[in-house]
Amino acid sequence: MISSHILDTTLGKPASNVKIELFNDIGHSLGSAVTNSDGRVMDFGLTEFKAGAYSLEFSTAPYFKALGMDTFFPKAVIHFYVQDTSQHFHIPLLISPFAYSTYRGS
Repeated sequence: MISSHILDTTLGKPASNVKIELFNDIGHSLGSAVTNSDGRVMDFGLTEFKAGAYSLEFSTAPYFKALGMDTFFPKAVIHFYVQDTSQHFHIPLLISPFAYSTYRGS
């Protein structure tokens, strides 16, 4: 299972209505979702979850534009590798208009 959470560190609150798209290692889209009011996506609609490389693409520009803020990073892309598909892979993103960071969540 792959899930995500976005926290806007400038405002100190979850980032809602942000599109996140999941890709496989050759760039094919496997699914997309929009963060809920708590900044979370719990399901990308994967029909098959197997070991391999994946990436999440976070469309941050529309989020910041809706807040009337400029941003240096219109998208944040996080690449990660899944070895054990029995594990839950939670990929959080911390954003501000001019920086972002991530870590392996639980």
